[in-house]
Amino acid sequence: MNTIRDISLAPSGEKKIAWVEAHMPLLRSIATEFERTQPFAGLRIALSVHLEAKTAYLCRVMALGGAQMHITGSNPLSTQDDVAAAVAAGGLTVHAVHGCTELEYFEHIDRVLEAGPNIIIDDGGDLVARMHEKYPHLLDGVIGSCEETTTGILRLKQMAKAGTLRFPAVMVNDADCKHLFDNRYGTGQSVWDGIMRTTNLIVAGKDVVVAGYGWCGKGVAMRAKGLGGRVIVTETDPIRAIEAVMDGFRVMTMAEAAPIGDIFVTVTGDCDIITREHFPLMKDGAILANAGHFNVEVAMEDLEAYAAERFSARQNIDGYRLPNGRTVFVLAEGRLVNLASGDGHPAEIMDMSFAIQALSARYLAENRGKLAPGVVPVPREIDLAVARRKLETLGVSIDTLTDKQREYLGW
Repeated sequence: MNTIRDISLAPSGEKKIAWVEAHMPLLRSIATEFERTQPFAGLRIALSVHLEAKTAYLCRVMALGGAQMHITGSNPLSTQDDVAAAVAAGGLTVHAVHGCTELEYFEHIDRVLEAGPNIIIDDGGDLVARMHEKYPHLLDGVIGSCEETTTGILRLKQMAKAGTLRFPAVMVNDADCKHLFDNRYGTGQSVWDGIMRTTNLIVAGKDVVVAGYGWCGKGVAMRAKGLGGRVIVTETDPIRAIEAVMDGFRVMTMAEAAPIGDIFVTVTGDCDIITREHFPLMKDGAILANAGHFNVEVAMEDLEAYAAERFSARQNIDGYRLPNGRTVFVLAEGRLVNLASGDGHPAEIMDMSFAIQALSARYLAENRGKLAPGVVPVPREIDLAVARRKLETLGVSIDTLTDKQREYLGW
């Protein structure tokens, strides 16, 4: 039995899925291959990824490969109810509703895990963590997991370090075809899509504060600059800070940036980036958006407690009137702005990321019982295969090393 908003929304979701499928040639080719080879025949796959059209198509590709899919969303505000309905109407099992409560969110995760998955595809680590905490009796049936995002990788590494991770977990996020493109170009575009769609305001001429200069932060800063924003970067890593300086950005502490910024984007993967210390320093009308996986980067509890008044300023924008008379605005409740306020990364970018996911899941299935528990890098041959396929779809040719060149390089 599915847990969705309304099955009658399926036709709208089907249109969205058809659109992204037409722009995801890598996954289409993998779907053809999987349908022929059936790598997941007899296997149950639990998936928790932002449930929008591109994720829906990934689920269908896995199902064509023989998988019995059990699907939920990885963020209460990123689930698109029409897409969930379309997936359910297509015969897959779905437990996901837009705007669900935290209790309902974990109930949906539980329904997916109670199916006894053999492979887990996770975005943020909630499925894996919950599996270990609540369903240890089902762990022996898990071949392994694939993790989509930075936050989830951090959680997996903590579990591995503590010796509590009971199965191999492939670090999809760390593949070159994921972090170099998805994190930089996908996040860079989709964050500003979400912010501009929600606010209907210009970026040009504004001071934009980007917290964090990892691959996602680089993309957000680059696109802000391209839109005409004056970019400030805050960092804790001295090497990344120097890189931001040499890329042409101002670098300072958040306390120094707070009175300057017009738009703030947190993208660190850590908690308490903008806190009670910073709110009273901000301009009247400052806009706060989070591009990290969990809604912990802007300290919302601090803001709720400090503000004299909270009000709805516009759909998906809450205003917080501060004791000093100024007002700051928070987009999407401090949740992942590119999905809670938009459609997420472009289809062409997710084509590469989800190709890595699909092939990594196949790698787990093919190596059942051969991989030790712990974090596992994406095999280099998968990364290179995805890159080659992507170049083919773009009509781009590259040179090939000669035997002499390989010998010279020691290959």
